[in-house]
Amino acid sequence: MPSNRSNLLEVFLVFLRLGLTSFGGPVAHLGYFRREFVERRRWLDEHAYASIVALCQFLPGPASSQVGMALGLMRAGVAGAIAAFIGFTAPSAILMTGFALALGRLGDVGQAPWVHGLKLAAVAVVAQAVWAMARSLTPDLPRAAFAVMAGAAVLLLPYAGTQLTIIALAALAGAVLLKPAAAGPPLALHVPPAFAWTALALFFVLLFVLPFAAPLGHGWGVTDAFYRTGALVFGGGHVVLPLLQKAVADPGWVDRSQFLAGYGAAQAVPGPLFSFAAFLGAAMKTPPNGIAGAALALGAIYLPSFLLIFGAAPLWSAVQRHPKVRAAAAGTNAAVVGLLAAALYTPVGTAAILDADDALIVLVLTILLLWRAMPPWTIVVLGVAFSLVAPR
Repeated sequence: MPSNRSNLLEVFLVFLRLGLTSFGGPVAHLGYFRREFVERRRWLDEHAYASIVALCQFLPGPASSQVGMALGLMRAGVAGAIAAFIGFTAPSAILMTGFALALGRLGDVGQAPWVHGLKLAAVAVVAQAVWAMARSLTPDLPRAAFAVMAGAAVLLLPYAGTQLTIIALAALAGAVLLKPAAAGPPLALHVPPAFAWTALALFFVLLFVLPFAAPLGHGWGVTDAFYRTGALVFGGGHVVLPLLQKAVADPGWVDRSQFLAGYGAAQAVPGPLFSFAAFLGAAMKTPPNGIAGAALALGAIYLPSFLLIFGAAPLWSAVQRHPKVRAAAAGTNAAVVGLLAAALYTPVGTAAILDADDALIVLVLTILLLWRAMPPWTIVVLGVAFSLVAPR
């Protein structure tokens, strides 16, 4: 028990630090996680990390938060997954709730110069992650070709289902064309079978039942709207915007101007973009709103992710023992590199690099990460500092 408590506290504290410093959105978060848990702490190797990323790309919901839950699950069991979520999400959720309560006094935070610096730092973090993962996961021509085709496809076909389709096709092609890697230790994602099947069943039961409960009151309606959003969005992050707009702005629960102001503020805080749900819950015109509304909306949008991680993780660990599955995993891992590279170009790069000065700042930050091994938090500080002194 002392060892388990120690692991649980470690998980919470490290994810709390990441929740306070991980700027740049979901793709950047995968870079921060990789550097922290693969390179620095060595909780798992590159292939195991890529396997977790691939699993979370298959699942609906916020991929980076789900990767965090899986890492916590690996380190400290079910309680570790919860601790990882709380540590990583609490800072941004508190900030977004506070912004909703103080709306009208803070102005458009999303347009502040220092926010631009955070975006520049995120480009460097993602670039370093793509470079490191490409060296490990695409070491030969076939897997490099998988990555190039996956990146090109997601750029040329920017639709909601493209990413999931690419990963599925890469898994199929990998099983047929690639040689399976030697079997390594299985992912240590230990969930009791009965608990896993119960979680999966509850995921579908709630998805079916909550729409019938929604007419019973505003609280039920909020729970249904945010649960369905968390259960049905693929890609997470910015992809959730149209679903949330339809769920809360179209019915008039939140004014459109408030909706856009909150989404702008979400770009300026560290941690997951799904914390935007806390802002929306707090800004509701009808109770439950305020802190209670923030907690309800945040819990409802993340509950599907917990149920899917607890239900799917042990199955994922088991099937990877088979050679064809390992070959398929090699294909999906290579495709993930391509998807991250495409995301490095857009939206991460195109949203941050607006002129030659920005490009120079990103180049310097990337060099410091790759060749000077500077910690990500210093890159964030330097990115903000450079953006504040650069002429505009």
